Amino acid sequence: MIMQISNRPAAFLDRDGTLVADVPYLKNPEDVMVPAEVIEGLQLLREAGFLLIMVSNQSGIARGYLSDDDLASVHVRMEQLLLEGDIELDGFYYCPHAPDSCLCRKPATGMLKQACLDFSIDLSRSCMIGDSDCDMQLAKNFGIPGLLLKSERKSNPALATRVCNNFLEAARLALIGVA
Repeated sequence: MIMQISNRPAAFLDRDGTLVADVPYLKNPEDVMVPAEVIEGLQLLREAGFLLIMVSNQSGIARGYLSDDDLASVHVRMEQLLLEGDIELDGFYYCPHAPDSCLCRKPATGMLKQACLDFSIDLSRSCMIGDSDCDMQLAKNFGIPGLLLKSERKSNPALATRVCNNFLEAARLALIGVA
C-alpha cells in the first residue's frame, strides 16, 4: 500500500515577541516566558492540522552577545514550557548571521524555503505570525498572509495582511484563511 502524504498548512512563527516574551538577545533560559494566549493559539492551530514552524533571526550569535549553547538552552526551556501546554513545534529554523550577510535572515525567504523542503506544506493555507516589519516583509516576499501582532516595537501596519491584538487573535484569523 502506498501512503499518500497530504499537504498541511503551516503557521510560520517568529520567536521573540511572538512565541515568547520579547527579551533583547535572550540567552538566559530563566528569562523565557510563553504567554498563556500563545499556548491557547498554538493548540487551536495544532487541532486544525497546522504545522507549527518557528523562524527566527538570532544575530546575537554573530555579534557575540550569546553562544550557540546559550541559544540551545533557551530553546530547550521554550520547548519545556510549550510541552506543559501539550504543544510541540514541528520545526525550528534560525539565522545566526549578522544583518546583510546571508540569504536566510528574515525578510529573506531562506528559512521558509528550507521548511518547505523539509515538510509537505500547503502554502495556500499557510501564514506568518510575527511582531515586526521583517516578519511581515518575509510574508510578502514568500506570498503568504502576514499577521502582525501589536507590540511596543515600531512597525508599519501597511506591510501586514492583518494587525492583531494578540497571538490568539492571529491564530483564529489563520484558521479562517485570512488572505
